[in-house]
Amino acid sequence: MVDVLAHRGPDDSGIYHSGIGLLNGNANSDSKLPVLDRGALLGHRRLSIIDLAGGRQPISNEDGSVWIVLNGEVYNYRELRNDLKSRGHQFRTESDTEVIVHLYEEFGDDCVLQLRGMFAFAIWDARKSRLLLARDRLGQKPLIYRHHAGRVDFASELKGLLQLKDARREINPIAVDHYLTYQYVPHPTSILSGYAKLPPANLATFENGNLTVRRYWTPPYERSAANCQDKVRANTSAQKEVETELRETLTEAVRLRMRSDVPLGAFLSGGIDSTIITGLMQELSDQPVHSFSIGFPVARFDERTFAREAAEHLGTIHHEKVVEPSALSILPKLIWHYDEPLSDSSAIPMMYLSEMTREFVTVALSGDGADELFAGYDRYRAVKLAGVFDYLPKPVRSLFSSDLWQRIPASVEQKSFRRRLKRFLDALGEEPQRRYLNWISIFDRSRRREIYSDSMLARLGDADSASFLQNAYAECPSRDFVTQTTCADVLTYLPCDILPKVDIASMAYGLECRSPFLDHRVVELAARMPLKFKRNGKQGKQILLDTFGDLLPASIQSRPKMGFGVPLDSWFRNELKPLLFDVLLDQKSLERGWFRPEAVRKLVDEHVAAKWDHSYRLWNLLILELWQQTFIDSTAVPTRPASL
Repeated sequence: MVDVLAHRGPDDSGIYHSGIGLLNGNANSDSKLPVLDRGALLGHRRLSIIDLAGGRQPISNEDGSVWIVLNGEVYNYRELRNDLKSRGHQFRTESDTEVIVHLYEEFGDDCVLQLRGMFAFAIWDARKSRLLLARDRLGQKPLIYRHHAGRVDFASELKGLLQLKDARREINPIAVDHYLTYQYVPHPTSILSGYAKLPPANLATFENGNLTVRRYWTPPYERSAANCQDKVRANTSAQKEVETELRETLTEAVRLRMRSDVPLGAFLSGGIDSTIITGLMQELSDQPVHSFSIGFPVARFDERTFAREAAEHLGTIHHEKVVEPSALSILPKLIWHYDEPLSDSSAIPMMYLSEMTREFVTVALSGDGADELFAGYDRYRAVKLAGVFDYLPKPVRSLFSSDLWQRIPASVEQKSFRRRLKRFLDALGEEPQRRYLNWISIFDRSRRREIYSDSMLARLGDADSASFLQNAYAECPSRDFVTQTTCADVLTYLPCDILPKVDIASMAYGLECRSPFLDHRVVELAARMPLKFKRNGKQGKQILLDTFGDLLPASIQSRPKMGFGVPLDSWFRNELKPLLFDVLLDQKSLERGWFRPEAVRKLVDEHVAAKWDHSYRLWNLLILELWQQTFIDSTAVPTRPASL
């Protein structure tokens, strides 16, 4: 288990066995450990960031009664350490990990409430024979587990658990349905039956054979609503006050995330979010920051010009790389590292960006989270516009989605105006939550029903993947619907897609990625803001433009948003066309029983003939099939990526 996760921690390894003690530096596949009938066995791979000489894990308290393994970083560890020392705790290292051990001694499970950081950790309390698992508030660091045969197994990645001799590899059909809907498998579900992902902001305790999971934090969208609106009505200078607080809070978040004993840099796409973070880094640094970006030879996907302009404006040392279609030679590596299907195509440039960045630095700061927190996505504009139609009687709304409108010719391009208009009109007859789900789905409900085999439909029964999104909406019922939607994205899309994509890609190369926008104090501030601060007509993230305009060149302030995607539509009709036929239309793939073969062939034929842009759907199916070939078809779980 430790060896297969070596990419996450290439610098050191260690094992704690409650029967024989610590085995630091002796964790390898030849180690013969005694069978453990009770107690704990903790393994760790270390990426050395803080206290390079002394921060080895697992690590314990003074008397060895409490042990911990940590994945991630606690950024406010120095402040916490000073307080704990004043309470009489003794420290042997300068690491952030040891701080959590003593916090646990002082505050028990509530220790997590004092942490500012990204983390997944396990604490073994030998005095109580009790295991505590914890995950950070936003879900930046992963933790997957299995409660089975009277024990709990856990790891940072599913492939770690699959090394166990009794590990099952049976696909969960509900997870497949969720995957085709969202392009990811949402927590707590796993793609494999019997495994679960610990949700963000959750603790799990295992004691006396009982596993209990509970949530310890919720972004305060709901309880902030009344206070926020009252403040706006009562005080015309409220926005200026919020701008000042936002500048101070985000600057502090960046400052904390620049704590490192190894070189740091920044991802810089030339968008608003990454430019702000890089700019704040540069303000806090006494030397030029190294910045990194990825581009494509297809102009509508290439942000290098904006990244260069931002780098010149901020005075960074800038590095860039171009991703060609041949870059999909990385596909076997991508599938192995993302050991659950994730069909966000931006994982491809994320892998290359991480690889290039790691050549120069060990830690990189990013702008992740700003779109969800500050209403930056273009789809929020559609959500607001559709809300105007919701005041009309439902029969009138249904006219907009009639077959007559759908006969209007549309461009084959996925994001063309006519196609987006038709999709917008088609969903107006739906209730708001279901409508939003249709917009973000890879395969909406009707398309899934068309492609599933009869046996798959029977296995799914009345299961409805919409419940995951609807449960998120239920956490914020009294805010305006656009704010409700941003809250739902913070609770679903952000921790299930964006953050795993970044974590897996960066850790594949031993690179730590830190996201200042995801500091929980920034998140709580954003949750309190009214929508009018965030969106102004067509413009999202208005509060960021107003607050950090000095860091943003004029062209970047007015540029349209460009997703961090890849030109799959043209690649699938040209260079990667053989991949579709060789993988999706292979006989073994067609006979797996999930899908109707004729429905898959139709998707491929329509896309190749340029009758329709099915690129996202085809990529979704392609990733699922390649994942099955890697993790299901093999007699043994692979311990490294396959070669082409």
